[in-house]
Amino acid sequence: MTRRHLIAALPAVALAPALWPAMARAQAIPLAEIAAYLNRLQTATGGFTQINADGSISTGTIFLKRPGRIRFEYDDGSALVVAGGGQVAVFDRRSNQGPERFPLRETPLSIILAERVDLSQAGMVTGHVSDGTTTTVTMQDPQNPGYGSIRLVFTGSPVELRQWIVTDQSGSETTVVLHDLQTGVQIGDRPFNIQAEMAAWNR
Repeated sequence: MTRRHLIAALPAVALAPALWPAMARAQAIPLAEIAAYLNRLQTATGGFTQINADGSISTGTIFLKRPGRIRFEYDDGSALVVAGGGQVAVFDRRSNQGPERFPLRETPLSIILAERVDLSQAGMVTGHVSDGTTTTVTMQDPQNPGYGSIRLVFTGSPVELRQWIVTDQSGSETTVVLHDLQTGVQIGDRPFNIQAEMAAWNR
């Protein structure tokens, strides 16, 4: 999997649509509560474990600042992913080229980084199920379903985002498991400045 797949497809077990009616839908966290939680989630930082489609595992630190900004720092220093200013930049130490850049709107992650998350939009939510412990919501850009989808996994009491699974345009999945997530933290704008990061990356 390329680093672009990390976020263009970007970060469990998939729930088959045929099983949704059989699950205890009444136990699922209501979509209104999930939307309210995501819209309150203005800043956050914590650790993550990334499980790629090929089974490889990476760890690192995530920084989030809505709307439109996120940063993945990998513990081994091999890569960095920065989203800001409507763009995503993927820095890879193994590449002799500059960072790969593409529009954030072409990634499923843009759904939860939007200024306002509205789960009532027609065609956005394609799955909403509970296993009795967690609630999984599957979402896509209703205007561009070809960009892929993202499954968010939440626990309740209070609502908290635990992980996401992104399926890219080719069907490859990447899982990102969050841990020690701290919300409401102070984060400046520098970590999401792609131009500044480009200048500092090869120093």
